[in-house]
Amino acid sequence: MPQLDTSAWFTMISSTILTVFIIFQLKISKLNYPLNPTLKLLNKHNRINPWESKWTKIYSPLLLPPQL
Repeated sequence: MPQLDTSAWFTMISSTILTVFIIFQLKISKLNYPLNPTLKLLNKHNRINPWESKWTKIYSPLLLPPQL
C-alpha cells in the first residue's frame, strides 16, 4: 500500500491561512466607521402591567417540602 505524501501539506495550510487572513483584512479595511460616534437616546416606555404592580414569587418544585 503506497504511503501518503504529506510533505506539501504544511505549505498548503500555511498559504491558505495567509490568504484567508489577507482577504479578511482587505474586507475589514473597506468598512466605513463613523468618526465621532454619538450616544443614541433610548426612549423608555412607561407601560403598567398587572405583574409589575404586585410582588410575585415563583416556587421551584425542588424547593417545596416533600409531600407524603
